[in-house]
Amino acid sequence: MTTTLVISSYKYGHLASHAIESAFAQIKQFDKILFVDDGAKDCKHLIPLYRDRVDFTIRSKNLGTVDNFNDMLNKVETDYVMFLGADNWLRSDALDLLHEQLPADIVTYDIMVTGELRNDIYKNYSNSIRTEHGDFYWKRPYQHHGSMLYNVRLAKSLGGYQHNRTSDKTDEDLNLWNKMTAANASIKYVGEGLLYYRRHKENFNKY
Repeated sequence: MTTTLVISSYKYGHLASHAIESAFAQIKQFDKILFVDDGAKDCKHLIPLYRDRVDFTIRSKNLGTVDNFNDMLNKVETDYVMFLGADNWLRSDALDLLHEQLPADIVTYDIMVTGELRNDIYKNYSNSIRTEHGDFYWKRPYQHHGSMLYNVRLAKSLGGYQHNRTSDKTDEDLNLWNKMTAANASIKYVGEGLLYYRRHKENFNKY
């Protein structure tokens, strides 16, 4: 079973190397790494460093989260995919532990919340968050998040990501999760904090 990592950036050019290096550091390697700069044009400096191992898309105009994600999903040819914000990074055994749960249509896992605005997450999810080494450990058992590992063929058959028409939030990952679970997707869970979610002032999509 093969897996693609899609690293998506918008105004995260100063942080993106951390995300890319965390992908290279995996015990089990991704079969493909795609990187997209969605119109900010602050990631071109990465191409000479990583072009031998990363497939870059540098957009001339911003597509927005949903159209950007769907365009990248359409480029994926592997069995599974994971999307990673370029301001975040993965624990080095993340893909190895996720693949141990396959086959499944979705594999979820826990998150480490770090960064200067991490208290924003705690305010809304205090019942599922504990302090750990100065950061927050966020338990997400069998729950969606933007970097869940999922079955590419199923997601494409359901139309991929879509806008949330009922609120100002995009909620593209929740909408995809809802469509997949409605289609009886099989779900497994790793009770480990595999992704470091950097909550910071440059985050343009503040929920």
